[in-house]
Amino acid sequence: MTDTVIGFIGLGLIGGSIAKGLKRAWPDIKILAYMRTRSKLELAMQDGIVDEILDGVGERLRICDIIFLCTPVEYNARYLREIGPYLKDGAIVTDVGSTKTDIHRTVRELGMEHCFVGGHPMAGSEKTGYENATDHLLENAYYIITSTPHSRQEDVEKMTAIARLIGSLPIVLDYEKHDRIVAAISHLPHIIASSLVNLVRDCDDSEELMKQLAAGGFKDITRIASSSPEMWEQICMTNTGPISEMLNSYIASLQHILKSLHQHDSHTVYELFEQSRTYRNSISDVSKGSVPPDYSFTVDIVDEPGSISTLSVILSARGINIKNIGINHNREHGEGALRITFYEESAMNAAWKQLKKYNYELIR
Repeated sequence: MTDTVIGFIGLGLIGGSIAKGLKRAWPDIKILAYMRTRSKLELAMQDGIVDEILDGVGERLRICDIIFLCTPVEYNARYLREIGPYLKDGAIVTDVGSTKTDIHRTVRELGMEHCFVGGHPMAGSEKTGYENATDHLLENAYYIITSTPHSRQEDVEKMTAIARLIGSLPIVLDYEKHDRIVAAISHLPHIIASSLVNLVRDCDDSEELMKQLAAGGFKDITRIASSSPEMWEQICMTNTGPISEMLNSYIASLQHILKSLHQHDSHTVYELFEQSRTYRNSISDVSKGSVPPDYSFTVDIVDEPGSISTLSVILSARGINIKNIGINHNREHGEGALRITFYEESAMNAAWKQLKKYNYELIR
């Protein structure tokens, strides 16, 4: 497979990370890429990731064995129409969109089901663009593969092999089932988090005590509300059916709890917390999904001059990068006084090990 030619339409965070992962595994493969920001393509060429910069969709795509569509979801359908005339026999077209129904409908309308295999790498970052792509962003992240009724089995197997090659965990799913799953585990949580933040904003008074005291559990469950509004608008508009289904079910469950509270039904309220705790504890903390992982822990330290700088020096001396560090003003859940967040799990684990050597009390 070292003579494989791969084309990229779009080379942002996900596309760039796939390209870097492929170059790491297959140094001899040829990568062609097109995006509107040419300077980023030139940077990718300087990095040795892109071998040829395309000026647009055209004849050069005929040499590609696989074409990745890595633009925002609403643009991928447009590019599908454009690349159709330039596909060679046996070429595979895939995408990296987080919703699949729209793209699969377009593929069916265009008569391209025989050459299309959808994809959704379930990883990301609050940072965007090729400049933040890494060759390991998708390592140990689920890579959902959505075939069509007419996808060639060898193409599905090839995309599964590529996902494994870049360190991902491939799972083949029906595209409608995929959209229902992500509606429940990713899209609805983002809506809930954002609406909860807005609820607190609207219910707060002029003294803003709710905002001042919001920490601990509130900040944990609303962390994803800081995500890109543009991206989540697009996701909601391309997965409205499954999201609406899950939202209706969630509203019904809230109404049930509200009724139990009005009736002082302590048994039902207890079951809410008991059942959710049991199920939540059964979910692995190792698995990555479409909700970005939180690589952080808290440190129980005395608030005195130099305490934070001392801790920072200990970590920086070992080359450990800190994403964020802040004081926990609300520690009702037994957390330490200081919360430290890292970009990667490896950095978090290295920091934990290093601080333990200095007898810091750490809490996950």
